[in-house]
Amino acid sequence: MKLRQQTLGAVKRLVVKVGTGVLTGAGAAPVVAQIAALHHQGKQVLLVSSGAIAAGMTALGLKQRPKKLEQLQACAAIGQGKLMAAYDALFGQHNLHVAQVLLTHDDLRSRHRHLSARNTLFQLLADGVIPIINENDTVAVDEIKFGDNDRLSALVATLVDADLLVILSHIEGVWDAEKKRIPIIPAITRDVEALAGGTDRVTSVGGMKSKIEAAKIVTRAGIPLVIADGERAGVLAAILAPEDVGTLFLPKSARLESRKRWIAFFQKPAGTLVVDDGAKHALCDAGKSLLGKGVARKQGDFAAGDVVSICGADGIEFARGLTRAGDVIVHRDDLVIL
Repeated sequence: MKLRQQTLGAVKRLVVKVGTGVLTGAGAAPVVAQIAALHHQGKQVLLVSSGAIAAGMTALGLKQRPKKLEQLQACAAIGQGKLMAAYDALFGQHNLHVAQVLLTHDDLRSRHRHLSARNTLFQLLADGVIPIINENDTVAVDEIKFGDNDRLSALVATLVDADLLVILSHIEGVWDAEKKRIPIIPAITRDVEALAGGTDRVTSVGGMKSKIEAAKIVTRAGIPLVIADGERAGVLAAILAPEDVGTLFLPKSARLESRKRWIAFFQKPAGTLVVDDGAKHALCDAGKSLLGKGVARKQGDFAAGDVVSICGADGIEFARGLTRAGDVIVHRDDLVIL
């Protein structure tokens, strides 16, 4: 419990992600009441909520999640208004205002729009408003999608420099091979990744695999993550108490500054640089820049100013960076070791 206290004892700003499974199970009212209680205790809470497509499916009488993009977009267009109306009414019972924030990956990939979104969210929090964030599924296509709201919640937590990300699901945390909850995960190893699976819920995407991918983002940014059962009574208060609830992913010790978070997590790399072992050592252990002579091969079509993935000889990505023209391909100031 000491480790949980050290990690969660001073949380002031948190992002809470609620999955469709929780909303269609216990409903939104219990989660809203918990968020309202935290707000009235002086904490800043941002809510990333799924449920728009599921609400649209219900309105249209659909039993299975559509497969065609235009059908999904239609469900999102119908359901998002219903979702926000429900949240507005529920938070209104606690004398709180809400704000709808719909994002696509393009909104956070552009540095100018990235900072604009960040400033808007900070202003809403300063005004005592609960931001309710969702992917803009009505217009999003593959090229500009986050992929799922687990990833979106991780990016939002990183965007606003949150102290904690909580993902509320229909399970109590990460299970080991014997179906027992793992209380704390110090680092995301290949063994941890092997525990992940998808989802078989007809209204959902993602599953544990997407949650562990979200954990990779926030823990590298220096933010802890808790995955917990969203239908457990008082789960948010229990997490912050802190009680032994859910699975806690410990963050890496050093937080990335805002610009390096933008390079590392908010871009889709335009290409790949495969480097030799000497260059990898220079980047990871000696704090050096990437020079042209250390690049074994290039993959993709990219130019100076593009973000690229940097891989070792084994093909595994270990860094990302902004490219430059000249002998210095990626300067240390523009490089993030993942």
